[in-house]
Amino acid sequence: MNPRTLLFTLAVVGGLVFNVAAQSSPPPVNFPAASPSCTIKQRVGLTDVEVVYSRPGIKGRDIFGGIVPYGVVWRTGANSATKITFSTAVKLEGNDIPAGTYSLFTIPGTNEWTIIINKNANQWGSFQYDPKQDVVRFDVEPRPLLDPPLETFMIEFAQITDESAELMLLWDQTVVPIRLQVDVAGTVVPQIEAAMAAPGKKSDGFYFQAATFYYDHNLDLGKALQWVNAGLADKPMIAFEMMHLKAEILARQGDRAGAIAAAKKSTDLAIKAEGPGSSFVWMNDKLISSLQ
Repeated sequence: MNPRTLLFTLAVVGGLVFNVAAQSSPPPVNFPAASPSCTIKQRVGLTDVEVVYSRPGIKGRDIFGGIVPYGVVWRTGANSATKITFSTAVKLEGNDIPAGTYSLFTIPGTNEWTIIINKNANQWGSFQYDPKQDVVRFDVEPRPLLDPPLETFMIEFAQITDESAELMLLWDQTVVPIRLQVDVAGTVVPQIEAAMAAPGKKSDGFYFQAATFYYDHNLDLGKALQWVNAGLADKPMIAFEMMHLKAEILARQGDRAGAIAAAKKSTDLAIKAEGPGSSFVWMNDKLISSLQ
């Protein structure tokens, strides 16, 4: 007797009695997903971006123009439509997108892809896609992906700065870049200004960060120089870094002599703090060479 056949019941049908064997269920089997799910998170500036999608594989098939037809709305992955969340308002290829969670659809083409941000963030595939729910549509140009072909569909972030990144769609021999931009200065500058105006002594580290932010984002260089000088007045341990920043600010202001003098001072301080192998020795030499 099969050991799984454990339970017998009696059934009466038309006056006849039958033995009915009730077999127990087989143990569950956890099969791997054909298109595994994936979640990626990336901070760009002060904005958190999250993408939730599934990753199909080539598996010997023709991809774009094949199982993913040209000119047809695609879920941008497999299973549920790809979901993208922005913690703040962003721009995608210059198009304004409010903070929120959306579906990311695409329409592949040989020379042009249409990117679609859709309000309905929870839908299976693109079968219920409603263009009336689109937040924005725009076109981007795909690029060839060099050999070997990428077996598994991938979404990733590249070229990340304080204010931008590229959201990359990659599969087979195609890469589709989408430019993402965020407004960092609009948030950080009022905070810096308020902190500087508040009573109390500021740390040299805060002066350095504030001056660096203004320099990196091409803001008020006069204020940046004022803050870096205030930080240097305390003779901090990172004086060689702050002096190099001062040299960079003076160079951008057109004060070549002042920039060279500050760079040489930074080098002296860097050698004392880190030795002749300090990267600031090379950085200062490079800056001085560019000014002579």
